[in-house]
Amino acid sequence: MQLKIMPKKKCLPVGRVALILYLCQMISALEVPLDLVQPPTIIRQSPKDYIIDPRENIVIQCEAKGKPPPSFSWTRNGTHFDIDKDPLVTMKPGSGTLTINIMSEGKAETYEGVYQCTARNERGAAISNNIVVRPSRSPLWTKEKLEPITLRNGQSLVLPCRPPLGLPPPIIFWMDNSFQRLPQSERVSQGLNGDLYFSNVLPEDTREDYICYARFNHTQTIQQKQPISVKVISVDELNDTIAANLSDTEFYSAKPNRERPPTFLTPEGNTSNKEELRGNVLSLECIAEGLPTPVIYWIKEDGTLPINRTFYRNFKKTLQIIQVSEADSGNYQCIAKNALGAIHHTISVTVKAAPYWILAPQNLVLSPGEDGTLICRANGNPKPRISWLSNGVPIEIAPDDPSRKINGDTIIFSNVQERSSAVYQCNASNEYGYLLANAFVNVLAEPPRILTLANTLYQVIANRPALLDCAFFGSPLPTVEWFKEAKGSALRDDIYILHENGTLEIPVAQKDSTGTYTCVARNKLGMAKNEVHLEIKDPTRIIKQPEYAVVQRGSTVSFECKVKHDHTLTPTITWLKDNGELPSDGRFTVDKDHLEVADVKDGDGGTYTCVANTTLDMVSASAMLSVVAPTPTPAPIYDVPNPPFDLELTDQLDKSVQLSWTPGDDNNSPITKFIIEYEDAMHEAGLWHHQTEVSGTQTTAQLKLSPYVNYSFRVMAVNNLGRSLPSEPSEQYLTKAAEPDTNPTAVEGLGSEPDNLVITWKPLNAFESNGPGLQYKVSWRQKDGDDEWASVVVANVSKYIVSGTPTFVPYLIKVQALNDVGFAPEPAVVMGHSGEDLPMVAPGNVRVNVVNSTLAEVHWDPVPLKSIRGHLQGYRLYYWKAQEGSLKRNRRHIEKKILTFQGSKTHGMLPGLEPFSHYTLNVRVVNGKGEGPASPDSIFNTPEGVPSAPSSLKIVNPTLDSLTLEWDPPSRPNGILTEYTLKYQPINSTHELGPLVDLKIPANKTRWTLKNLNFSTRYKFYFYAQTAAGSGSQITEEAVTTVDEAGILPPDVGAGKAMASRQVDIATQGWFIGLMCAVALLILILLIVCFIRRNKGGKYPVKEKEDAHADPEIQPMKEDDGTFGEYSDAEDHKPLKKGSRTPSDRTVKKEDSDDSLVDYGEGVNGQFNEDGSFIGQYSGKKEKEPAEGNESSEAPSPVNAMNSFV
Repeated sequence: MQLKIMPKKKCLPVGRVALILYLCQMISALEVPLDLVQPPTIIRQSPKDYIIDPRENIVIQCEAKGKPPPSFSWTRNGTHFDIDKDPLVTMKPGSGTLTINIMSEGKAETYEGVYQCTARNERGAAISNNIVVRPSRSPLWTKEKLEPITLRNGQSLVLPCRPPLGLPPPIIFWMDNSFQRLPQSERVSQGLNGDLYFSNVLPEDTREDYICYARFNHTQTIQQKQPISVKVISVDELNDTIAANLSDTEFYSAKPNRERPPTFLTPEGNTSNKEELRGNVLSLECIAEGLPTPVIYWIKEDGTLPINRTFYRNFKKTLQIIQVSEADSGNYQCIAKNALGAIHHTISVTVKAAPYWILAPQNLVLSPGEDGTLICRANGNPKPRISWLSNGVPIEIAPDDPSRKINGDTIIFSNVQERSSAVYQCNASNEYGYLLANAFVNVLAEPPRILTLANTLYQVIANRPALLDCAFFGSPLPTVEWFKEAKGSALRDDIYILHENGTLEIPVAQKDSTGTYTCVARNKLGMAKNEVHLEIKDPTRIIKQPEYAVVQRGSTVSFECKVKHDHTLTPTITWLKDNGELPSDGRFTVDKDHLEVADVKDGDGGTYTCVANTTLDMVSASAMLSVVAPTPTPAPIYDVPNPPFDLELTDQLDKSVQLSWTPGDDNNSPITKFIIEYEDAMHEAGLWHHQTEVSGTQTTAQLKLSPYVNYSFRVMAVNNLGRSLPSEPSEQYLTKAAEPDTNPTAVEGLGSEPDNLVITWKPLNAFESNGPGLQYKVSWRQKDGDDEWASVVVANVSKYIVSGTPTFVPYLIKVQALNDVGFAPEPAVVMGHSGEDLPMVAPGNVRVNVVNSTLAEVHWDPVPLKSIRGHLQGYRLYYWKAQEGSLKRNRRHIEKKILTFQGSKTHGMLPGLEPFSHYTLNVRVVNGKGEGPASPDSIFNTPEGVPSAPSSLKIVNPTLDSLTLEWDPPSRPNGILTEYTLKYQPINSTHELGPLVDLKIPANKTRWTLKNLNFSTRYKFYFYAQTAAGSGSQITEEAVTTVDEAGILPPDVGAGKAMASRQVDIATQGWFIGLMCAVALLILILLIVCFIRRNKGGKYPVKEKEDAHADPEIQPMKEDDGTFGEYSDAEDHKPLKKGSRTPSDRTVKKEDSDDSLVDYGEGVNGQFNEDGSFIGQYSGKKEKEPAEGNESSEAPSPVNAMNSFV
C-alpha cells in the first residue's frame, strides 16, 4: 500500500524542536543541481567593512556558481574597474576574486575605496555587497612633554591616555617599565576611553612609570605613551615643604585630608545620553571619586535589568548588556555611595537598529506558465526603505517583463516564461546600514530527480525518531510518496510524517519499522524513485549499576557496571570521576565491567560515572564514593611536609639565577626531595611548570633560565606520605630577550589545488619565542630546478600557500623562526610536492581472460608516470552486468561494481561473476586527487554453469496408482536448461528402498504425472535441472499414493496431501502374503495377529528400540485421537524423523539427540540417505547410489534392498 502525505503542521513536543530546526534549515532555500541551467548565485564574498593589512597583498573575494559558469566584473567607487589596465591586479581563473600585489610594489592606500562584484551569465546577474576596503593603521603617539604630577594623599587623579586614532581602534592597557600590568581595584581602574582613574591616591601609588600602551591587533603592533611620573605626599611631608619655602603660598593646603562624599569623574553632570545599535553590546560607565572609595550600583528606572544578558565589569563601574534590543531603551541610573553620602547620574539610552531581515527573498524555481512571488521584508529603527533591482539594475529602469508586477516589498510573477529568468536584488537601508540579498527566478521544465544516494542504510535505536532522507528536485515542484517493502505496507498518518523536503519521519521507531522504504517523486513531466533501508537496534542499557560506597582511607573499593546492548553494536565502557578523566594513577584499575580503586585516599572521594557508548547511543550511571578516616590509633601522626617559605632569588644573570628557601616542618617523615616549579607571568600567567628537583637535604638550587620570560618560582617538599602544598611565589624576575633557539617542527608541503603548494608547520609557543615580534621566514624552491630560494616572512600563522606552481612537482622547503632580536639557527630542509591533479590518460590494452563461469582475469598496460600527475594509488576496475531488454534497462538502474588494485599492479581477478552473463568493464588509474579517465569499455561473456535447484517441488492429486509433480524452474538457471531429471523409488513399511527409476523430462515442462504406481505406497523423489555445463543441485520430496476404499488409514492421511511421517501398514505387504502362500493356515493366523497388533498399537522392532532410547523428539501414538505424535506433519513438515531435505551444502549434520544410529544398524554403522534419514538397519552392505546431479552419496543398492526382503 502507498502513503501519499502532503506537508502539514503539527503541535510538537519540546524535545523535537532541534530536529525540526534541522529540517527547516534543509528546506530554507531550493537548491538547483549544478548540471541544470541557472542564474548566478554569490557563494562567497569579502565583508562589507574590509580592513586589510598593508604589509600583505590585498585579496577581495567574490565567488559565484551558475550554469553556464558566470563571468565577473568589478566597480570601484561606483565606476567600472578595468583590471586589465593595472598590472598589479589579477583575477583568479574561474572566479571573481581579485588579488592586488602590493608586496612587490604599490601602496595599500592607492587601492582604498568601495568595490562591488557582478557575476553574470545568460540567465541573469548577481551582485555582491559594497565592500569598503581600508588599510589598517597603527600610528605613533604624538610627542609630548609630560610634567611630573605631585599631589596630596587622598586626592583624586585622572591619568590621560589619549591613544592615537588607529584602524581598527586599539586595545588600551596600563603597564610599568617591567611590562607588568598595573593592579586595578575599586579605587584604581581604567575607563572605557583608556584613562586611568584614581578615586583617591595613596602613598604606594607613587611611581615614575605609569605607561599607557595601545595594541593594534590587526598589524600585531604595540605603541606606548611616554611614562607619567606620580608622587603622592603625606601631610607631614607637605608641612615640611611649606616650612622650607614660606613664600610658596599657592601650594596645596597643609590641612589634614578629610573624608568627602562621592562626585563623578565620568560622565559629567547629572544626565547624559547614549545611543547604541541593536545586536551590539551596550556599555555604560560611571567612575566616581571620594574618600572613602565609593561603591557603584546600577538600576533601570522604568524596568528591571535583563538577567541573562547583564554583566558588570571593572568592579561594577561598567554595566554591559549584550544583544541589546529596542526593549532595552530607557533611563539607566548609576549610584555612587560611600559613608558620607551618595550621588547618582541618569543615562538616557536609545537603541537604534540597522536593517535586519524579517523575511529575506529566496530563490524561486518555476516551470513555464506557473505563478510565484518574491518577498523581501526587513525592519529597523528608523524603518528601512525597500528597493528592488533586476540583474543589478534598479527595477525602475530595468527591461520590462509582462509577467512581473511590483507591490512594495513583494514581486508577483504570473504565467512566467523562460525569458522571465533573472536575478533580483532586494536592498533594505536606513541611516545605520543596509542589507542586500540576491534571489533568482529560474524558469525550468525538469522531470523529478532524487538526490539522496540509493540504498542508503539508516541505523536507529528503538523508540527514537528515524529520519529517512529523500532529497529531490523537479520543476514543477514534485509531490513525494513513500512505500514500505516491495509488496507495500499501510503507512498510517499517525505513525509517519512527511516533511516538505521529502524526509520521512518515524517519530518512534519500533522493531517492526525495519525494512526497505521507497520514496517516489512525481510531477507532470515524469517520476523518479529511490530505495533506502532502515535497521532498528536495541538500546544500550546498564543492567547492573555502580552503587554508593563508603570506605576507609587505605582500603580497596570496586564499582560494577554491566551493560546489555544490541548484538551488532560494540559498546565502549569509560569511567569518569567528577565528570572528568580518571586520575593517571596505578591505583585505579579498569577491568571489563569493573573499576577498582586500591589504597583509597581522601581525594578519591567523589562521583564515579560509568559511560557506555556505541556508534548510535550512550547511557551512563553514577555512584558516590565517600572516604572516611580509619579507626584512630595511638600511633604518631604522620603527614606530608609543611610548605617551604622565605624564598629568595640571588646571583641573577641572563640565563641563570640562584633560588634559596627555608624548609617547613617534615611532620615526622623525612623530606626526600624538593620540587621547584615556575610561572611565566608574561605568557602563561597562572600556569605552573616543572623546573627541576633537588635532594631533600638542599635548600638552594641553581636554575637555568630561558630568554624573555617573567619568572616566578615556588617550591614543594616531598616525603613518603606525599608532597606539601606549594610555597608562596618568589619575586618576579624578567630575563632579557634573545633570538629563538629552535625552528618550527612538523614542516610539510602538500598541494590542496593543482596549482599551489601549501606549506604548514607547528609554530613555536610563546615560551620558545625568546623575545617579542615572533615571525617565520618561509622559503621554497623546486627540487629539480636551478631557481633561487623564494621566501616570505609571516607572523601569527602556521600555514602559507604558494600559488601558481606546476602540478605535482617536488619542492624543497624550510621554515625559520625570527624575532626582534634575530634569527634562529638555519632550519632543516624538507621535501614536499605541489598539488595533484586528476590523471590525464586511461590505461590501455585492456584484456579479459575468462577463467570459468564465475571468475575472470583482467590485464592492462600501465599509464605513463608523468600522466598520473600525483601519487599513484592504484587502478580501479568498474564492471557491470548488462541487463536483458531495453525495457528492463530503462526501468532498473545498472549496478556497477568496483575493485581497486593497490600500487602499480597491472592485472587482477574478478571473482563472483554470474554464469552465462554479458559483462562490461573499464579501468581507471587513481591518484591522491581522484580517478583518471576510463579506458574504452571491454565486453566479455561468462560461460554457462550448472543451475541451482528447482525453486519448489510439490506433489498434488494423489490417486491409487498415480502422483502429479509440480515444480518451479531454478531461480538461477545459469544457462539454457536442456532437461530435468526425475529419479524416484518406493519405500516399504520397514523403510527399505525399492528400485530407482530414472526419468528425463523436457526443459519446458513444469508438471508431470507418474502413472502405474503401487497403491498406498510411499515414494521418494529426487529432482534436478541440467544445462550444457552439467546437472544442478537436486531437491527431494516424498509422497504416498492412496489406498482403495477397503483400506484403513490413520486420521491424518488425506487425499491430495503429501505424507511427512513414517507409517507401519502390515496389511499392505503383498510380498509377505506371497512368501507364505504355501501355508494357508499360517497366513490366516498371521493376518489376524497383524490386524490385532495394528489396531492396538503394538510395537514393531524399530519402535521398540526407539522407546528404549526415549528420544525426546519422538512421541508415541496418541491413543485418544489416533494420531502419530512422532511423525506429526504439524511439527516440522518432514517426511522422516531426521528430515527429508538435504542441506544447502549437501552435508548432513547429526541431531542433538542421545540416540545412536548404531543401535538401529544391528552392528553395522548407520548411515544417512540423501534426505537425512537413516538406512543402516535395512542393508547388509553399503554401495554407491547412482549419481544424482553433480554429486553422489552413500545409499543401499536397490538389488541389495530387494535381497533384504527375502
